[in-house]
Amino acid sequence: MSIDVLKKLFEQHFHAPPSRVQPLQGELGGSGRKIIRLSNEKSTAIGILYGVREENVAFLEFSKHFRRHGLPVPQIYAEDLSHGAYLQEDLGDTTLFEFLSKHRTGTDIAPEVVEAYRKVVAVLPRFQIEAGLDLNYKVCYPISSFDRQSIAWDLNYFKYYFLRLAGIPFNEQALEDDFSRLTDFLLSAPRDYFLYRDFQSRNIMLRNGDPFFVDYQGGRKGALQYDIASLLYDAKADLPPELRQQLLDHYLDRLAGFIQLDREPFLQYYYAYVFVRIMQALGAYGFRGFYERKAHFLQSVPYALKNLRWLLHNVRLPIELPTLMAAFHSMLASEKLQALAAETENLVVRIFSFSFHQSLPADETGNGGGFVFDGRSLPNPGREEQFKFLTGKDAPVIEYLQQQETVHQFFASVLSLVDACITTYQSRHFKNLMVSFGCTGGQHRSVYLAEQLAKRLRPRPGLEVVLRHLELEKQGK
Repeated sequence: MSIDVLKKLFEQHFHAPPSRVQPLQGELGGSGRKIIRLSNEKSTAIGILYGVREENVAFLEFSKHFRRHGLPVPQIYAEDLSHGAYLQEDLGDTTLFEFLSKHRTGTDIAPEVVEAYRKVVAVLPRFQIEAGLDLNYKVCYPISSFDRQSIAWDLNYFKYYFLRLAGIPFNEQALEDDFSRLTDFLLSAPRDYFLYRDFQSRNIMLRNGDPFFVDYQGGRKGALQYDIASLLYDAKADLPPELRQQLLDHYLDRLAGFIQLDREPFLQYYYAYVFVRIMQALGAYGFRGFYERKAHFLQSVPYALKNLRWLLHNVRLPIELPTLMAAFHSMLASEKLQALAAETENLVVRIFSFSFHQSLPADETGNGGGFVFDGRSLPNPGREEQFKFLTGKDAPVIEYLQQQETVHQFFASVLSLVDACITTYQSRHFKNLMVSFGCTGGQHRSVYLAEQLAKRLRPRPGLEVVLRHLELEKQGK
């Protein structure tokens, strides 16, 4: 698979070649897909390279179908399935998760984030019912419905890659009996709707405050409860229980406009699907963390356990699952898993921009300082008349700097150093790291670099990112 294929598709669609090709790092990268932003002075697009034809077909067909229903998904510009390539609308860089991370302090979540979530849950029934009615489920990959086999995959994933590898004791046959009862119950819910499958905050982009949806290529037929459970109990988002309830109520109000809704049975099935979704996520964390030894995946486990603790105290399912519930209680009491929770106590990363005409940022934590990066070797927007009164937070300055190859090389080196340091600091339970960017005036390059680093680090579990622009603060900007 070659980027040249994407360049050709770009030129065919926009009638001009791309002048810039930028590989992107994102959630999709874990699937093996390569994501590339292609752009020139007038146009921008996201290119995808991926070798699984069936999955590409599902995404492309779903995208076209959803757009016919007026749903906010990316427009497909061009495709070349023989080379595993397609070109889609560029929805920007801000995911709902990043927006949430940037506008919260603990459980205090900014009103604009709550409003974004309300918009998201209001759109969900349109995917599930309006667009789901005439969707071609024959293109679903790898399976056309969330059936007994699908549930078994998720439950066994949890059993073998989380319970076993975490050392949680259980009676295998008794647990299988519980799994069977739970599956029978789940399958008794109405399931003739579109199930997005991975409806969570990292798969929702925000543009001008409005949500756009991606990563639905694993969609299939299923129950309504699964997707809203996935969003509201997304472990890394860590939504407060009262906000979850508000958003669930808002979703149910909107859902009632599409179907005749009896809330009591809906909620009984809903919490059963919440448990399944948490188990599926824990299985993934265990596989990546315990089995593949990618330790950062285990940083999400405490958030999932926090959700389980709340459920065990506040929810009673209409079926008895004694062995499974005992396993959950054992997980909450596990010293091994409690140690993971201790390891995820936040490392505070303080990021500063400043002017070299002033003093270096002071370290008030007693940690002795940190990284200081000198951005004065980079092209200076301040020398351009049109940028003089703008800052590194303004779109024209950002665009100017992102067009400079030296800026990308500089930032890649910074990110490599800081990322390695964070990994070591977290493993040694350090609590503070300071990263400072300086330039001549403290207005353009240093501000841009600090903003970009904060944006990259905020989604990372176990970090609290504090960002300050010292020179801009003096100017009241």
